[in-house]
Amino acid sequence: MPRPMPVIKKRADFLRARSGPKTGSAAFLLQKRPRGDDDPVVRFGYTVTKKLGGAVVRNRIKRRLRAAVAETAPGRVEPGCDYVVVARHAAATLPFARLLDQFETALVRLARPRAEPRPEDA
Repeated sequence: MPRPMPVIKKRADFLRARSGPKTGSAAFLLQKRPRGDDDPVVRFGYTVTKKLGGAVVRNRIKRRLRAAVAETAPGRVEPGCDYVVVARHAAATLPFARLLDQFETALVRLARPRAEPRPEDA
């Protein structure tokens, strides 16, 4: 069984992650933000709102997302970054194999450098 990743617990860290690049899928929104310190540890935070269901449903979603992160993140994440996973409705019912595929795709998209904006034609 893969080891769980260190987690983000402070609200300020969650809010800072909102300013970085993000990508979405049917099951979640993934946000990334380099911390800017010398610590190479990668941390993950999970957000599941009450709109998605009661405590049982929210905890099940968090368990599924943590398992997806533990399986797909090693070797695909950038050292010294915080990642926040914001759950969507599909996270509760999507087959786990598809959830893994979506998470892997999201990590690849966030790892890709963004293209420079083209200068306006003068």
